[in-house]
Amino acid sequence: MSGGLILAMVLAVGIGLSLGLLGGGGTILAVPLLTYVAGFSAHEAIAASMFIIGVTSAVSVVAHAKRGNVQWRTGFIFGAAAMAGAFGGGLLGSRLPSVVLMVAFGAMMVATALAMILDRRPKAADGPREKLPLAKILIEGLVVGLVTGMVGAGGGFLVVPALVLLGGLSMPAAVGTSLLIISMKSFTGLAGYLTSVSIDWGPVLIMTVITVIGALIGTALGKHVPEKALKKAFGYLVLAMGVVVFLQELPLAYGLTAAVVIAGLLGTLLYRRRGQLLTS
Repeated sequence: MSGGLILAMVLAVGIGLSLGLLGGGGTILAVPLLTYVAGFSAHEAIAASMFIIGVTSAVSVVAHAKRGNVQWRTGFIFGAAAMAGAFGGGLLGSRLPSVVLMVAFGAMMVATALAMILDRRPKAADGPREKLPLAKILIEGLVVGLVTGMVGAGGGFLVVPALVLLGGLSMPAAVGTSLLIISMKSFTGLAGYLTSVSIDWGPVLIMTVITVIGALIGTALGKHVPEKALKKAFGYLVLAMGVVVFLQELPLAYGLTAAVVIAGLLGTLLYRRRGQLLTS
């Protein structure tokens, strides 16, 4: 067993912590960890991450369900559509060049990081919830499943806002329900990849166990850690890793250009956000 693989197993606890604390973000860490530390190919890393996140999310759902934070009907409706999209996305992603997948994943990391740093999350609607918008939830689930199934991201950062805006769920319920959906579509995305990708199951199973332990620790710590500060710190970490992906996968000039553009975009958004807060 290589030193990189052993290090990846140790660091896998961070994947679980992010899921337990934030209800998402695990795959954003898992794919670069498996690719650049454990030495997996891009396709194998994405497929393995789907299994790891699928199992960990399924275990985490139990803890959230005990608190009454899982809306099963909404979750299964959204999840069914996402599963169909994820399987198609997995089939497509397994046939795309590795560099395309990793650059697309880097773009997802940057988008996720900016949303977390700026704390862009919708407010739960006040008052009684309207009738469940079935068609909108099905369409949203299909699109989210397709995108995340292709690049391997669990999609919690896409699912949670959709559940709040379309399903009218509170934030705690949206986080708990999103873990159910992430688990469902992770396994179907994995099925799509396994049609043409093989996985070294030994280390993946060990990392899965470590990640589950991290998730249980994160769930316990979540009661004592300020969510806003945690999300911002995690966002900056993901942003830095996104830049690393661009520098690794693109020619140096393009990678540096992407880093400069991302830094400029972050600065502009933070400046505008500060202006909005001062005038509000």
